[in-house]
Amino acid sequence: MRIGIPTETHAGETRVAATPETVKKMLAAGHAVMVQQGAGAGASIPDADYQAAGATLVSAAEVYAQAEIMLKVKAPTEDELAKLAAKTVLIGLLSPSQADLVAAYAKQGITAFAMEKLPRTSRAQAMDVLSSQANIAGYKAVLVAANLYKRFMPMLMTAAGTVKAARVVILGVGVAGLQAIATAKRMGAIIEASDVRPAVKEQVESLGAKFIDVPYETDEEREIAQGVGGYARSMPASWMERQKGEVAKRVAQADIVITTALIPGKTAPVLVTEDMVKSMKPGSVIVDMAVEAGGNCPLSELGKTVVKHGITLVGEDNLPALVAADASALYARNLFNFLNLLCDPKNGGKMNINRTDDIIAGSLLCIDGEVVIK
Repeated sequence: MRIGIPTETHAGETRVAATPETVKKMLAAGHAVMVQQGAGAGASIPDADYQAAGATLVSAAEVYAQAEIMLKVKAPTEDELAKLAAKTVLIGLLSPSQADLVAAYAKQGITAFAMEKLPRTSRAQAMDVLSSQANIAGYKAVLVAANLYKRFMPMLMTAAGTVKAARVVILGVGVAGLQAIATAKRMGAIIEASDVRPAVKEQVESLGAKFIDVPYETDEEREIAQGVGGYARSMPASWMERQKGEVAKRVAQADIVITTALIPGKTAPVLVTEDMVKSMKPGSVIVDMAVEAGGNCPLSELGKTVVKHGITLVGEDNLPALVAADASALYARNLFNFLNLLCDPKNGGKMNINRTDDIIAGSLLCIDGEVVIK
């Protein structure tokens, strides 16, 4: 199969969908690989490295005209989509929640696989782009916060006196939250974390943080708190109010707050209210990692870093792109593993879209002009 790797055109997107490492693996699996000139520049991968790996460097027009399989990071723009020939297989983060965009894929006649829809199973772990990128985002969120925070993170004892350690509160303890805890701990902060799922308490404590415990009062609350498919679910209003009270106490004392709470297909829950922001110490920092889904704080602004009520609010919507080299390396490996599922390397890399396979069926958006996932 002819695989195309285009340059990402979305503003601020520095990642690339293949690296020289995965190019070599795709060639060994029987594919031909075309890389658009300059595609890896944002991730510090020069064209010469792709050539040395065996890829063919092509123009933007050539990569879109000739690719049978197109690997991307972000969903194609309207212009990019128009360049894709019918029957092209498109794989990437394709924004499946945007119905108009999915309908456009089907109208174009392409076969589209959205990596966001990959089932969260042990078999799919090696292809799980959401986890690999969330891991990087959690790490970078702490570094961004530390850079904006006007004090030290660790406790320091100096001849001029003692500096207290920063207090960090992390709301939402999925992959990003756990990495944020680990990173902040390595930097010497005192950390507290909250999540609706009781199962994460042990993980939080194993990383050296304190879990903000909100007791469950009903069987319904306990059942919902278990989550589904690795994701949190919306909790009843009564539990949310109790959590709000506990979180408010910690936020008022915090120097840095990092929020990561997302519910698939829904607006992000509000965890840090304007009143909580007002209660924080001047110079404190909030990194809202859910800003693209509406934000966990109503004061956050998409794609901006702003100061309100003396608090710095970070609304960076693409943290992995700030660590483009490693983010691309992990993302590219995820895509290569998925590609191997679609195209058996033992059979010369020929494609077989087996819709009885839970991973293929779960991520397939459209095929032959039909929208499969709505």
